[in-house]
Amino acid sequence: MSTDLHPGKWLTARQGEAIALADIPRVKSEQFTEYVVAARERSGRISQLFGRRMTDGGVTIYALLAYDGEGKIEICSTHVLPRGQGGTLSYPSVTAHWPAAQAFEREIAEQFGVQPVGHPWLKPLRYHGTDNGCASPWGLFNRNNTIPSDYPFYRVEGEEVHEVAVGPVHAGIIEPGHFRFQCHGEEVLHLEIMLGYQHRGAEPLLVHRNATRSAIVAETIAGDASIGHALAYCTALEALAGVNVGIRAHAIRGIALELERLANHVGDLGAMCGDIAFLTGASFLGRLRGDFLNLTLEICGNRFGRNLLRPGGVLFDISSELADKLRELLEQLQPEVSQVLEMIFSQSAVLARFEGTGVLSQQQADVIGLVGPAARACGCMRDVRHDHVHGVFRFSHIPVATETTGDVYGRAVVRWLEIQRSIEFLLELLGNKPAGKTFERLGSLQPNAMAFGMSETWRGEAMHVAFTDETGKLAFVKVKDPSIHNWFGLALALRGMQISDFPLCNKSFNLSYAGHDL
Repeated sequence: MSTDLHPGKWLTARQGEAIALADIPRVKSEQFTEYVVAARERSGRISQLFGRRMTDGGVTIYALLAYDGEGKIEICSTHVLPRGQGGTLSYPSVTAHWPAAQAFEREIAEQFGVQPVGHPWLKPLRYHGTDNGCASPWGLFNRNNTIPSDYPFYRVEGEEVHEVAVGPVHAGIIEPGHFRFQCHGEEVLHLEIMLGYQHRGAEPLLVHRNATRSAIVAETIAGDASIGHALAYCTALEALAGVNVGIRAHAIRGIALELERLANHVGDLGAMCGDIAFLTGASFLGRLRGDFLNLTLEICGNRFGRNLLRPGGVLFDISSELADKLRELLEQLQPEVSQVLEMIFSQSAVLARFEGTGVLSQQQADVIGLVGPAARACGCMRDVRHDHVHGVFRFSHIPVATETTGDVYGRAVVRWLEIQRSIEFLLELLGNKPAGKTFERLGSLQPNAMAFGMSETWRGEAMHVAFTDETGKLAFVKVKDPSIHNWFGLALALRGMQISDFPLCNKSFNLSYAGHDL
């Protein structure tokens, strides 16, 4: 396959810009695959790859490739029409040359019946138990044949090789997901992860004339990343409306995003301590997680930030008195968090379980397209706040936290560093909060246009892509939670590990089931 990228075949854009649909290049399917694969050699990565059903019966496939070092997104599309008597839809698979596309292409096949020819792992991405009226046509897979007992799991055959099935129902309040281990003794030879039990048809619910109603849905895509997803959704709609959100509103959004990151990182580190029976760390950090959640509660009356962000700005201001109170509480929490984490990372028992467990190399991270702390723990400099700056992060910068070990220890260290840097960012911003409006009415959306919003949630890059029709009404929204990039990373990290390492490995990624399933 040629890897020469033909100039002029891509549209370069940045988040916050509305793009006329007529300006998005459309090429033949063979060229489309060739161009996407070629971007890999130019340090691009797949940020989004999705399909959209068109009125002629065909499917338009869009690729959005991120060039993090340059802070830009390149966009291209191809239109696939039924071919032959059977009316099949197909195009050459990207996954065959770039594994990072595997989940995206499985989704396209599942939803629209488009065959990615040459895909090495073509099987359902989500478990659609019943047709809830929100799903697209069932595509290449018969939903009656995708129940867990009939799912085509990969199997390892051999003497003393056995299967271990975990889930989909788990202890406690964890979300449902099925994990199928192929083991030789205690060693994991292969892990396959089957999800989809949380499929709710969230994307069609985002297409509504009432932007406030849709924003409420965006907040619930992944409940522990309410701010991150709401930010991506609001950014896309504001671009379509041509609204310039005030810097004060951007500052409040940034404060909420970093408080969300703090609460989840602290909670994750505590849960990781719990998985290795280090109950002192689990207890202290579990309590501190609640303290950070309560800071968001002070702003908007909800610990998870619900009803704070809306297209056009924010619904709650932070007064000078509240800013002083939040700074005082953060200054009290800062030394306490530092002391607990320094104690945890000085324990040889903790390091013995964290180090060398669930290792991924930087090359693996790049090939499969990891994002967020999981990618940064492998040495990848990948952070939307730094690479695709928007809002308050244009003026207040947070250094990118990385580690190179690629194991549970690396993923824990990245969280530790981000906790420190988020607190420093918040103390600075709360002490020098800009003036201005907190909300602007959205108004009409640009017709026949597309826009995307990106945010660095605490798990990694979220992206919402919104399309309008010829009347300016919202016509289609495509959502990406960072978990769709990272679930395969968890599967790879378990290879060669002991099966008893799974809970710790799983928590070190802490991916969203609901965000993946949509």
